[in-house]
Amino acid sequence: MTISTRSFADVRRHLLARDEIALVDLREEHPFAQAHPLWAANLPLDLIERDAARRIPRRDVLIVLYGEQDGVDRVPAAAERFAALGYTNVHALEGGLDGWRAAGGELFRDVNVPSKSFGELVEHERHTPSLSAQEVKALIDAKADVVVLDARRFDEYRTMSIPGATSVPGAELVLRARELAPDPKTQVIVNCAGRTRSIIGTQSLVNAGLPNPVAALRNGTIGWKLAGQVLDTGAARQAPDASTSNRAAAQAGARAVAERAGVRWLALDALASLDASTRTVYRFDVRTPEEHAAGHLPGFASAPGGQLVQETDHAVPVRGARIVLADDDGVRAPMTASWLAQMGWEVYVVDPLAPASARSEIDTPAVAHSVGAQRYRRPYEGTDAPPEAMQAYLDWEFGLVAQLARDGTHHFKIV
Repeated sequence: MTISTRSFADVRRHLLARDEIALVDLREEHPFAQAHPLWAANLPLDLIERDAARRIPRRDVLIVLYGEQDGVDRVPAAAERFAALGYTNVHALEGGLDGWRAAGGELFRDVNVPSKSFGELVEHERHTPSLSAQEVKALIDAKADVVVLDARRFDEYRTMSIPGATSVPGAELVLRARELAPDPKTQVIVNCAGRTRSIIGTQSLVNAGLPNPVAALRNGTIGWKLAGQVLDTGAARQAPDASTSNRAAAQAGARAVAERAGVRWLALDALASLDASTRTVYRFDVRTPEEHAAGHLPGFASAPGGQLVQETDHAVPVRGARIVLADDDGVRAPMTASWLAQMGWEVYVVDPLAPASARSEIDTPAVAHSVGAQRYRRPYEGTDAPPEAMQAYLDWEFGLVAQLARDGTHHFKIV
């Protein structure tokens, strides 16, 4: 089949205009992580039939493909597969990745780059407070009035954690932090594996008005290990449910920051007003997977808020799309939405909270992070990463703000 092309300039023009576009990298995850444009979404060739309909739901959205691996251009085969699935607006990137580079396009390493670079920009502009691994260990050893909240997924926390830390995945922080630090004098420390989720988690608590002193663990578990300090394994501490009064305080803080960020609220019966033949709409339930499984709004996929902010390139590969979020507490969806809005997304929160009768137990797929045959090993995962790889990863993150400036297509606006 004949495949028309779109140039680097065409793609850049659509990104700058906030038009809907899916720039799709067809390689396996490992080569993708070595170099790709900022807004490229990784969808390996062999996963198109399984994942395309979920990740790129509108069949006539603009899709631009590229990806040569092992000397084979994957675009012709991918275009045929997309066409067989009913996609009608599929093009090849002129010159592929080499053409992008030759045209002056910025290339980024690693995965989840939009979110990681956004986190670095948040710290750069908001001066998010942080403490070094040595400072945090000294507080713990001195039995100071301090709590450590781990903002990663629970399975990551189980694998390795800061001694004494409690698992409070990203979107849960504002909702539950007051339960773990009821005294406003208690020092709250937020950690992740590296930098992004601890920066976003810490700044979430600051933005939402938690009265406690809050700081990120600088460089996360990577920084802890590079300092020669020992991590726990197999921990299982989780935050309790929020009390009525603490939930109310969290709701007020979350709503205020979401409004500052430009989030829009939508009544449940007005959801259909967002549907249009020319727009892509993603719907996510940002509560825990267990809560989603127990009942959720029809058509809302499970995407816990912290991970959604962390993995926007995977969850919402169509840049310029609309995003609708739901929860049942008035905290997690607004806080998640506040970050997505600052990342340049058009975001809505379902409001008022849906009554139980509106919830469904039908199976809406979760936003699973599926990869092909060649998975990229993250330098921060597991307990055996080489120190030089961890340090190189941190050095790369420190350079992301400069890369964002050179790229110029991000539309990030920090409030």
